[in-house]
Amino acid sequence: MSKVLNKDIVKMACCIAEQALPGEQIEAYISRSTTLDIRAFDGEVEHLVSAASDGVGIRVISGHRQGFAYCGYLDDEAIKKTLSEARDNVSFANEDIHASMAYPDEVEATQMELLDPAIAATAVSEKTRLVVELEKETRKSDPRIRQVDSADYSDVTGEAAICNSNGVQAYSEGSYCDISVSVIAGEGSDSQTGTGFSVARKFALLDPKTAMNDAVTRAVRLLGAGKPAGRECSVVLDPRVTATLISVVASALSGEYVTKGRSFLAGRVGEKIMSSGLSLVDDPTDSRALSADLYDEEGLASRRNELVRDGVLMGFVYDSTSASRAGVQSTASAVRAGYSSGPVAACRALLLSSGDSHTLEDVVANVGDGLYVQSVTGVHSGVNPISGDFSVGVEGIMIRGGALAEPVREATIASTLQKMLLSITHVANDIQWLPGNAAGQTIAISEMVLSGN
Repeated sequence: MSKVLNKDIVKMACCIAEQALPGEQIEAYISRSTTLDIRAFDGEVEHLVSAASDGVGIRVISGHRQGFAYCGYLDDEAIKKTLSEARDNVSFANEDIHASMAYPDEVEATQMELLDPAIAATAVSEKTRLVVELEKETRKSDPRIRQVDSADYSDVTGEAAICNSNGVQAYSEGSYCDISVSVIAGEGSDSQTGTGFSVARKFALLDPKTAMNDAVTRAVRLLGAGKPAGRECSVVLDPRVTATLISVVASALSGEYVTKGRSFLAGRVGEKIMSSGLSLVDDPTDSRALSADLYDEEGLASRRNELVRDGVLMGFVYDSTSASRAGVQSTASAVRAGYSSGPVAACRALLLSSGDSHTLEDVVANVGDGLYVQSVTGVHSGVNPISGDFSVGVEGIMIRGGALAEPVREATIASTLQKMLLSITHVANDIQWLPGNAAGQTIAISEMVLSGN
């Protein structure tokens, strides 16, 4: 094994996998992480929590049945008991001829620097000073800011090892940090809220001023908002809203859901599902994405997967099991919710692109008249990735004559995901990567139903 694969958690994972009996496959997933959360309020630290966790998840496949168990300890006795439980759970599982684990393939891992040692090395006192100063500066940034609800700093550093009895051995490590502030702005009896972020893989790139300006702008520009008149109009989505939309589409692109008939895109490979000129790529080798990683969570090297090309659906993302169901190869798209769960297929770092280089101002000007959507509510209840139905509450700003005009709230926009994807007219170049599986950027959609008064 290489120097990296000599790390102790890799040796531990491989030791577990090597205990596979004849006719049995074993996979061990071990992770370690440390987190720090700091909250400032009224010039003082209100909340500070530092935590560390580690654990192991073990999968066993035997006779087309799969068992899984996990524990939050890494001592020998706990691991031995967890392996025994995983084997025992096999007997309770339903038979599934497609239950699978990854096999080594020919794809080499893309080398990326995803760990910033400065995040762990920077003193907690410096991080505390940063967030307290952010809260202080935000309070005096605009006379319309009545209150700073909170200013927050957080970071996470982690590592994971995956080994299985088929010969897969993988190790990755990474970190990121973020700072945010939430404000209440007011004029007269009216008040509005806004939250701003700065997220970075490197501590030195964290920008509290960006977070402050974003929060203040979002709150202040909604002051005086009222209900808009109902009509059909063009809609421009803020980057955060676009990221939410693309994340919903991501679930429909999962081979796990497609093979179970739970996707509005099932059976549509080769069809046009987006506007011409648009592409949608899931690329966890793009180091700008906070979800970027050397490997997927079955231990296969991450790779770029083109899902939509020139508006045409090219395929879906798969882990080993969903790939077996579909009769295709894994796209190295396995994800987990930590060591306490097994892998499933999911998009990891989606980016929508059109080849154009529009700014936000370009998009608004080209739309002419419509609605700029700053935030949405009710996504979980109002959006259905199986049928494609889409109806959410919104706040934003009307667009008149190619410029932002009066603010609106207590409104709803509605359509279907199928129609929305085919009605994207502009994609801006203001790409933002926040925690999640999709990048955000300003986009325009030509026809949606706006409901207000």
